[in-house]
Amino acid sequence: MPRADEQSSSSPPCAPGTPAGCSWRSWGEDLDPASIAQMQAAARLPIAAAGALMPDAHVGYGLPIGGVLATRGAVVPYAVGVDIACRMKLSVLDLPPRELDDARGVQRLTRALENQTRFGVGASFAKPHQHEVMDRDWSVSPVTQELKTKAWTQLGTSGSGNHFVEFGLLTVSEAGAPHLTLAPGVYLALLSHSGSRGVGAAVCDHYSRLANQLTGAQLAPDQKHLGWLDLRSQPGREYWEAMNLMGHYASANHAIIHRSVASALGAQVIAGVENHHNFAWLERHAVPGPDGTPAEEDVIVHRKGATPAGPGVLGVIPGSMATPGFVVRGTGHAGSLASASHGAGRVMSRGQARRSMRWEEVRAELERAGVTLLSAGIDEAPGVYKDIDAVMAQQRDLVEVVARFDPKLVKMAPGHEKAED
Repeated sequence: MPRADEQSSSSPPCAPGTPAGCSWRSWGEDLDPASIAQMQAAARLPIAAAGALMPDAHVGYGLPIGGVLATRGAVVPYAVGVDIACRMKLSVLDLPPRELDDARGVQRLTRALENQTRFGVGASFAKPHQHEVMDRDWSVSPVTQELKTKAWTQLGTSGSGNHFVEFGLLTVSEAGAPHLTLAPGVYLALLSHSGSRGVGAAVCDHYSRLANQLTGAQLAPDQKHLGWLDLRSQPGREYWEAMNLMGHYASANHAIIHRSVASALGAQVIAGVENHHNFAWLERHAVPGPDGTPAEEDVIVHRKGATPAGPGVLGVIPGSMATPGFVVRGTGHAGSLASASHGAGRVMSRGQARRSMRWEEVRAELERAGVTLLSAGIDEAPGVYKDIDAVMAQQRDLVEVVARFDPKLVKMAPGHEKAED
């Protein structure tokens, strides 16, 4: 298997609209054939301009998780994803790392996680948090207008599935220190992963169904979740505005979680990184034109479970509850459409994990890693994910590591919760 920076396109360069579809590249080894098939199907869309598949790729609805798709003049709701603007947020706190080794310190950190956010489908606060995101125009779509109150009550909640809030140790290297404006060393940090909650899922559901109604006749059976909306149309404009609103909302959600936890601990945030995925961006890239020759063009770049990795752009790529995550700096690789993986990537479905995983084995693994788990489903056990070190090695031309995050105190939705990621 060639190195990532030596790989050729998974499909040959060709003019848009040809039967073979647009050109795209893949990173990683032994990628799931089903996710490759999904990428090939997306590349055949008449609106497709270019694509890429990240090393954490696995099957999703329409576009695979880890899939990147550039389109012309149109947005594909399921290529954005159900949990619109799902994101990672890391805050470095001015608390000593020894808090994670001290029984009283761990108890204090645990209380903050238990009391300052809510987990699970439909989780909400009886007294909604205040944030300026609720002053934005929620009438951009009938969906957001109808669900504004629900969205308000869910501000500061964390959902289910692979969403988490955790404390850990951030190790900043000498080379990475300038990018985080921190001195080299080990810090106590808070890391969260969640998105736009119930309202984001409702936006996806509504506009995905509408997209398939409008373009379904042009879709092959293997493209059934890839209906698109013309951005010049009213539905397209509505979705675009709603998607961007969900971006602001998801960011506010994390801001409240981090603000609430830090306040409960009497701590200050001294550095931070935030990035999102499950989104579509208007960007300029060199993509094949009608004659197959690459040329700079404005395109809509969908990153479904893929991290923006433009030149110098910081992001967070997590592993699992028992393995490290990494703060990274993008290289702006043209072949990946300036993207990288958003995590380690699953190797096992949730159903398979529930049937095959055993808590006694998982707890032993967590103990070896020095991780205290407050709650989670067995379908989020470390063994359901790829080796994060291998994934990082396979995309070393896409990102450079700035710091390493080792989870130590982890909270996710309880095991009986339905996954919504």
